[in-house]
Amino acid sequence: MSMNRKEEIVLVTLELAAEKGLANVSMSMIADKIGIKKPSLYKHFASKEEIVEAMYEFLRKQAKEKSNIKPIDYSVLFVGKTAFEVLQTVVSGYVKMNHQEQILNFYRVIYSERSMNPMAAKIVAEETDKMIIATKQLFYAMEVHKMLHFKNPDMSAVSFAMTIHGLMDYELDQSNGECKDSSDGKLLEDYLKWFCEENAV
Repeated sequence: MSMNRKEEIVLVTLELAAEKGLANVSMSMIADKIGIKKPSLYKHFASKEEIVEAMYEFLRKQAKEKSNIKPIDYSVLFVGKTAFEVLQTVVSGYVKMNHQEQILNFYRVIYSERSMNPMAAKIVAEETDKMIIATKQLFYAMEVHKMLHFKNPDMSAVSFAMTIHGLMDYELDQSNGECKDSSDGKLLEDYLKWFCEENAV
């Protein structure tokens, strides 16, 4: 498969960051690994920060395509589904997207460095913001279609998005830690059922 130079730079940087940690990767290392001169690297990206931003956008877009995630048409999504089935469809798509190998490797690098690296923290916050905005839009649509009722849709969306993120992290930690009592998505499913009961019309 042919790959343009920017894509190659992004993927090589991810490989180096997974191996050495993002903070320990330099522009010289990236250029050496690709087999180009450092000035050539600067023709494509002005800084390592710019590469990491491009990496996030590229890998997220690629993961969405691989997971077949398209803009949501609520009139199609809601047809013949219960509130639980709607949330299950949306959440399982998000989980599937974030479990694609390359984006998962990217998040492992970013999560491990977010407490010390402002750029990593910014990306984690950006991803959470995207999920909160998407969840608010979904909840307002569900309210209009009388699928669920929220006393405060905005705060419900924040709470839901943060809980989903937390449960995804928890299940990933369990599988990485090879925990014997791994929930295999059961906790996530139980949460969705509970959430629908709590916010039933």
